[in-house]
Parts: sequence; structure tokens; C-alpha cells
Amino acid sequence: MVVDICQAKLDEAEMGRESELDEMWSFVEKKANQRWLWHAIERQSGKILADVFGERSGGVFLQLKALLLPFGISHFYTDDWGAYKRHLDSSKHKVGKQNTQKIENKHLNLRTRIKRLTRRTICFSKTVFMHDLVIGLFINRYEFGLSI
Repeated sequence: MVVDICQAKLDEAEMGRESELDEMWSFVEKKANQRWLWHAIERQSGKILADVFGERSGGVFLQLKALLLPFGISHFYTDDWGAYKRHLDSSKHKVGKQNTQKIENKHLNLRTRIKRLTRRTICFSKTVFMHDLVIGLFINRYEFGLSI
């Protein structure tokens, strides 16, 4: 189930750029209830283009990919997760950790600022709704500049 979907707006000059894609693990109530934040950033600026919450599956990735279509992304940089290989054109897809440093740094920043995303914490969400709402509001405020 996907609860929150966000998409950025870029100027015409920013269209057709390169993007880094990755997913970030968290949990709701207990670690067995995994929740994944899938997101994409524009490679030059580091600006989040779109994000989707859900499970770690190809279906959720396809929703993120659909949100990226209007941006006209020319190249995708990802890790070695199978969903990327299955659903991205190999001529536009490049795999490797050396190409995803900006988005991994974004993960570090999110984990530092939102304690619900840290792996060992006493701060966790009790419901999927609150989990996605808190993280979604944070991203909307600090990445998109939207007021809460």
C-alpha cells in the first residue's frame, strides 16, 4: 500500500537531467513491519524529484518511475537492487555505489534529522499513517519548501 506520493517541479532548463534513485528502510511498531521510502534526486543539484512510500517491490518502484516521466531523465544511477534492472532501460541505467553518493548522503541527513529512520532507536511510529505523514511532512517542508 502506498500512502504518500510527492513530486517536485523543475524549470525547463533542468529537464532531461540525470537522476540518482534509491530506497531507504524503516519500520512501523516493530522491525518485522518494514516500510520503504523510495526517492529520486536530481544529480547536479541534489534536489529530491519524487518520493513514494511502500514495500520493497517492483510495483512501488514503477509508481516512482511514473512520477519521474515528466522530468525527461536521460540517465538513472542506482545500486544493484533487482527492481531497477528489471524496469529501467539498460542504455539509460548505470549501477554502482560510486554513482549514488549524493542520495546516500541524503539518507544520512534524513536519518540524523528524523529519529524514526534510525536503525536502533526508541522513537518509532505505531501506525503506517503516522510514519508516512511525519516523514512526508518533513520532506515537503525541507526539500520542497512547502509550509506544514
